[in-house]
Amino acid sequence: MQRRVYGTNMLKEVLVICFLAICPLLVSTYEAPEDKQDIFASKACPAFLVFENFALLVDMTIELPCHCKPEEVHSVVWYYQKQIGSMNSKILTDFEGTKVLESSKVGRGSDLLSRFSIRLFSLLIFRVQRADSGHYICGTASGEFFYGHNVDVQEVHRVLFPWNLNQKTQAQAAEPSTIKTKLFQVFTSYRPWSNCDRCDIQGEQTRVGLCYVKSIYLHIRYRHESDTVAPCGSSAVPPSFGLSSRSFGAKLEVRNCHTTCPPKPKVSPEKQALLKFLEYDNRDSAEVSIHFHNHPIDSDLVLTCPGVKPQYAVAWDKGSVPLYRSQYMEGLNKTSRVFIDTGHHLHFRPVRLEDKGSYFCWLQGKLAAEIRLGVYLRLGRLRQIYDPESAYALQAILVCYVGITVLFLLTVLARFVWQFINEEKIADMNRT
Repeated sequence: MQRRVYGTNMLKEVLVICFLAICPLLVSTYEAPEDKQDIFASKACPAFLVFENFALLVDMTIELPCHCKPEEVHSVVWYYQKQIGSMNSKILTDFEGTKVLESSKVGRGSDLLSRFSIRLFSLLIFRVQRADSGHYICGTASGEFFYGHNVDVQEVHRVLFPWNLNQKTQAQAAEPSTIKTKLFQVFTSYRPWSNCDRCDIQGEQTRVGLCYVKSIYLHIRYRHESDTVAPCGSSAVPPSFGLSSRSFGAKLEVRNCHTTCPPKPKVSPEKQALLKFLEYDNRDSAEVSIHFHNHPIDSDLVLTCPGVKPQYAVAWDKGSVPLYRSQYMEGLNKTSRVFIDTGHHLHFRPVRLEDKGSYFCWLQGKLAAEIRLGVYLRLGRLRQIYDPESAYALQAILVCYVGITVLFLLTVLARFVWQFINEEKIADMNRT
């Protein structure tokens, strides 16, 4: 009996020793790898605050990264100044992540304080305007500065379409492509053509040309891809050059294109029957996200394609009718109520009842989303029937009401006749 107890105790001791020997190996397998470190810990901030130059179009969404910060700083504050040292500075803070902003609800012309968000230390500004040009500095609430950006938001001064890309007008031919003096040179830097914004049908491509200045007299505090090049509205350009953002702006070129959609995966007959029963159209709506939006009549509305990015090619359709920029581009017709801006947003000024329906948006030549827009009348207004659905519903209600009323009157009349006949029979019986 003692031998069994002794043997059992020895076995337990051996198991404990083995567990203690293997435990460090098990723990080491869950240790974080040494090469996975904070990216901010390996990048030191510059000792002298410099600014990185940016140039972009109005109505775009821009992301300004905070490239460096101390490792112990867990939240940042962004500062905005039109000019360095100016008194009208703004503090941009998201209250440590408690501020939530939906880009779809950002309106044009609203204040900068209502159009920004801070995500992972980066500053996002929705629908930038020319007034947002200036200096953005990443730092802390106590006044420490880590990194800075100088943003030049340019408006489109000229839009060129297929009919005048190859043949310039007299005014365009008289205007030089570059302006060159002894001190500086102004030129337009064109980005590559975007992807075709639609497939299997006629689409459009866009190319943006931004205004830049080349000179050896630029301020060394501002950095760009080249030390001698900066955007026309950048603070790196000396004021003595006499350049104005109103005189020099961006250009936008639009041309037609046609590409073939990639082959679609084969759909089983059962799925095709289901899609037909659900009344999906030939746009393969089953693979497109559907969004619903209701908006009051006689008020402005801006539709944004879900998942859009500034570098994406975007297109809009109302039902099966394409909304081409050659017809709906902002600025073509001053009286136009529906138009597309340079940031690929679809505007309604104002919304009317005939605007209700399905709107499709394309991203990079692929159908991306369907927005089902509903328009309703405000309360307290005299309702007028414009759409056929409301007229049909009212007509059906009136027909039902008339039918029920006639049936009720016939019932009352039949009961009255029945009672009259019975009373006559009783009277005849009494006489006999």
